Amino acid sequence: MRSRRRAFSAVMRLCVKCLRVGRWRRVRLAWRAQQLWRYGHLCLRSLLYNSFTNSDVVLDSLFEPIYWLVDHVTRWFGVVFVALVIVLTSSIVAIVYICLLPLILQSYPPGWICWHLVYGHWNLLMILFHYYMAITTPPGHPPQAKSNTVAVSICRKCISPKPARTHHCSICNRCVLKMDHHCPWLNNCVGHYNHRYFFSFCLFMTMGCIYCGISSWDMFREAYAAIERMKLLEKERLQVAANQTYYQTPPPTFSFRQRAFHKSIVYLWVLCSSVALALGALTLWHAALISRGETSIERHINKKERQRLQKKGRVFRNPYSYGAWDNWKVFLGVDTRRHWLIRVLLPSTHLPHGTGLSWDRPPCVTEPRAPLLAI
Repeated sequence: MRSRRRAFSAVMRLCVKCLRVGRWRRVRLAWRAQQLWRYGHLCLRSLLYNSFTNSDVVLDSLFEPIYWLVDHVTRWFGVVFVALVIVLTSSIVAIVYICLLPLILQSYPPGWICWHLVYGHWNLLMILFHYYMAITTPPGHPPQAKSNTVAVSICRKCISPKPARTHHCSICNRCVLKMDHHCPWLNNCVGHYNHRYFFSFCLFMTMGCIYCGISSWDMFREAYAAIERMKLLEKERLQVAANQTYYQTPPPTFSFRQRAFHKSIVYLWVLCSSVALALGALTLWHAALISRGETSIERHINKKERQRLQKKGRVFRNPYSYGAWDNWKVFLGVDTRRHWLIRVLLPSTHLPHGTGLSWDRPPCVTEPRAPLLAI
């Protein structure tokens, strides 16, 4: 009897002990789950909340996968874009030489013939020169080795000093001096050493497209009307062929040369007009940026800085702006009046002011630099 009681009490003590252990494990698991929840909640808040976070940061984070895709597509298709520019430009030049120039030589007076020959070839020369230089000229990169270069920050991707106005290009995977943007149509970054070539190419290409569009306007209207007549006569020819008798004669048809001529004129005018509108708007945008002494990237940075200082009752002054006129002289590298001819209106390979590592006052600037901040 006593042995049974002892065995029963031993079993009861073991059950109570197991229940206590199971309860302790459940409490421990609940405590660990609570700690993990708090840790995850803290991590989420640390990622979403920041004193510098605003709508722009949130949008940049959401569009980061799209930026990655665009960067890689642009990197691999840059050669395709360059080839497309060359093919389209060559087609327009071929149409001008084959279709337009013979008509100009036959029907225009000598004065207008000289004007078209001189201006057309000058504009073509400026387009080809500046496009070639914009493609082949490196934009400029900060030195990788240790140097005495004054840096304003450290690039998080290159892990190297960044001079003023230098930014990292995610497509080229390098820091670029005075970076404006990465242009897929050049397959190159637009920076300190080729910014002038890029803008000059945009300007002269726009001028060339406007020139071709205006010069071929009358021919475009005639060619468009001729194409409409082609369609109408083609319908009539098909109807006559369906109900043809021995005494009926089919309407006259256009030759292959006539069809190609009219379609080439329409193609030239439509392409030149479209490029003139799109590239002209881009040229005006960059002209406004040059007048303010800033790049495309600096425009966004200066806008945020201007808004931040405005809340504090201060006024932001761009330290790299010397006034609209002096900004243009610095950008084009014009130091004397003679430079407007030999450096702006003629092909020139002169270097820009400065090295892109430091930004001292250029010698062509006549007015003193404005202070960075003013009350």
